[in-house]
Amino acid sequence: MDASDSNQDENALPALLSGADIIRGYVKILPETPGVYRMIDEAGQVLYVGKAKALKKRLRNYTNIAKLPIRLQRMVAATKTMEFVHTHTEAEALLLESNLIKKLKPRYNILLRDDKSFPYILLTGDHDFPQVLKHRGAKKRKGEYYGPFAGVGDVNRTIALLQRIFMLRNCTDSYFEARKRPCLQYHIKRCTAPCMGMVSQQEYALQISEAKSFLEGENASIQKRMAQSMDEASEKMEYELAAQYRDRIKALSAVQARQDINVEGLRDADVIALVQREGKSCVQVFFFRGGRNFGNRAYFPRHDREEAIESVMGAFLAQFYQNKAAPREVLVNELPVERTLLEEALSGEHKVKITSPQRGDRRRVMEFVIKNAEQSLAVNVAQKASELAMLEEVSALFNMDETPKRIEVYDNSHISGTNMVGAMIVAGEEGFNKNSYRKFNIREAGASDDFAMMREVMRRRFKKVLEGGDEIETLRAQGEWPDLLLIDGGLGQLSSVTEVLEDYGIFDQLCVVAISKGPDRNAGREQFHMNGRESFTLPENTAVLHYLQRLRDEAHRFVIGAHRTRRTKQITDSPLDGIAGIGAKKKKALLAYFGSGKAVAAAGVEDLELVEGVSKVLAQQIYDHFH
Repeated sequence: MDASDSNQDENALPALLSGADIIRGYVKILPETPGVYRMIDEAGQVLYVGKAKALKKRLRNYTNIAKLPIRLQRMVAATKTMEFVHTHTEAEALLLESNLIKKLKPRYNILLRDDKSFPYILLTGDHDFPQVLKHRGAKKRKGEYYGPFAGVGDVNRTIALLQRIFMLRNCTDSYFEARKRPCLQYHIKRCTAPCMGMVSQQEYALQISEAKSFLEGENASIQKRMAQSMDEASEKMEYELAAQYRDRIKALSAVQARQDINVEGLRDADVIALVQREGKSCVQVFFFRGGRNFGNRAYFPRHDREEAIESVMGAFLAQFYQNKAAPREVLVNELPVERTLLEEALSGEHKVKITSPQRGDRRRVMEFVIKNAEQSLAVNVAQKASELAMLEEVSALFNMDETPKRIEVYDNSHISGTNMVGAMIVAGEEGFNKNSYRKFNIREAGASDDFAMMREVMRRRFKKVLEGGDEIETLRAQGEWPDLLLIDGGLGQLSSVTEVLEDYGIFDQLCVVAISKGPDRNAGREQFHMNGRESFTLPENTAVLHYLQRLRDEAHRFVIGAHRTRRTKQITDSPLDGIAGIGAKKKKALLAYFGSGKAVAAAGVEDLELVEGVSKVLAQQIYDHFH
């Protein structure tokens, strides 16, 4: 401990003693039962969420302040009140703790920040001819799910292989019902066209069965059956069919050759390696299902520099599996604290075992994953250093009091006032934070009124937050309050944003800059506009200009994508969509009879009854929907 730390501790001693007294008060009344506790500061912000096998015993440790590290002393000093949830078992407490940490993002907890759900492959089970789909989210649709895959790219590649090798359909049920001739997928040998009866239900069921075997890792048996079928077709002089089997066998062999890791006996497992450098951690996760590598993903959990590696591993595993099922085996390079408790908490439909391989093929896999984690961490550290340098230059350029930690960039998009969309992207010390991106479907602004669009976006961005009663300092501490707003536009957009911020009384809490294209809209000649300062430009080819251009271009890319999605949806939407009782067949019959969705909307009840399959009750229901 250096002199500055010593002085700080002396100055904070009254608060530390007060915090310890508050905790002692709770210790007197708490039972020796499992539960979860929250430490809360005077602003109502949760400082820390913890769990305990015996709450009284666990909290008593915080009252012995002399033995606490500096970090925990600061936490105790800031504690003004506490909240508790009692649970039946310590395993329940562990799961609740992980859930609350993800929800509340306490300052003193180890936090897994990237929590996107993983994509799966779904073989539907609610149709005579199942389709193969990529799926993300709740597993509500009937069928069999395979995964998780590390990313959408891994899913897309696997679906393409399933179509190439097993010729499964991927079209929607409505498209399937509406076909009058085989589509392109049939002609390029990616589908057997069950929609046109080119294959029986029994034959298609065999295709599905082989696809399931492939996803479960039974590649060798599939390849053997295909080779046998190829030989039989060749003997019958059905050479075109034999050639199809040959091509499918080649594709299957290519899949096996591309598997960079093959471990005997490793079927359903996650291989997880945690490495640390300069007080930062990287956790690399490789997914193995059915003996195949389903991809990998790197995570960079937030934690204090003093946290032990086994504590970081334990917190990561608890939060990582909080909303997803763990496989039977979890291989780690560092055994977590409370491993037995974690195994109990993660075990559900099957028993979960956490081990650290020390030799053999599994150790070889672990070393491969460790190497990937080290490389990812090295890249992340270098990128963060570069981002920090740019943020410091931004702070100096715009005369900010502190280096910005969160920058929000706004842009709007529309075509002649139609499908108006606003968008917000977020950047900071970690680069682009895509989990925080937002889209705003413009509802109130007049057509082509860019200034009104920007005012609506600003109102919707800040109104709900401020009306929710959240303190700005609390939001800032949680990383959810911007330090800088970068607006794609000129003085008009700057004025619109300023107007809204003044109405909400937060104008002095934010730095606002508008960036507009210069003469001839040439990149490199952008103008920057700020309140109380003359508009200015930057010399071309300066690093900070390129950084700001990159932020502006990312916002532009995101909002154009959102606008295109909304426009495409409008084009493909039908007025009949969303009417209860109207499926693909009745929709097709109505459109065939009336010629358009607009004509259906204008039809009377008696006219609607003339359509085949439309009863009097349904006709009235359709009429009521439009009127």
